[in-house]
Amino acid sequence: MSKAIVLDNNLKKSGEVALPASFLEANPHNLYLYVKSYHAALRANTAKTKTRAEVSGGGKKPWAQKGRGGARAGSNRSPIWVGGGVSHGPKNNRNYFQKVNKKQKRAALECAVAEKANNGKLFVVENVSVESGKTKDAAALIKTLGVRDALVVKNAMDEKTFYAFRNLPNAYLVEPNELNAYTATAFDAIVIEKSAYEELTKEG
Repeated sequence: MSKAIVLDNNLKKSGEVALPASFLEANPHNLYLYVKSYHAALRANTAKTKTRAEVSGGGKKPWAQKGRGGARAGSNRSPIWVGGGVSHGPKNNRNYFQKVNKKQKRAALECAVAEKANNGKLFVVENVSVESGKTKDAAALIKTLGVRDALVVKNAMDEKTFYAFRNLPNAYLVEPNELNAYTATAFDAIVIEKSAYEELTKEG
């Protein structure tokens, strides 16, 4: 059974807590759909080419229809001409939105959290706080856990802790309402406060 690792104030293992059954039963396909939708929403949608109607020039027929022995041409802005328009090019009016239902989003998050628990990378702590506000102290906290990088979930954000984690390249500090399946998957480990964990795993 997937279990979260409970840490004491010194970040030493003090116990384990089992995840609810719904986390273990979540279909991984929901996670795939959510990440796919998240990536689609990040697309800038700026790729755009001009058609022959939008390219400047081309008002005059380059040469007479008959008599010169060459192929006929009606415009020097035809797609087959250098400097002409682009046929079938990308347009920036495309909608990349991919709908994911609320239940699917929840199932995706549960699947992502369960995966971290299976790998021993889900840590529950009483409180995440860096009272000094120094980045080196926040870095030391992540280093103590022995993970590549971590998503830190803190219930009540305070200024000092926010500043401490802000410039860390291997940590990302969020509040519980910002936690989603994509960020949970993107980081090597999740460090979550006990109150936030209880809210996350609350049945119903």
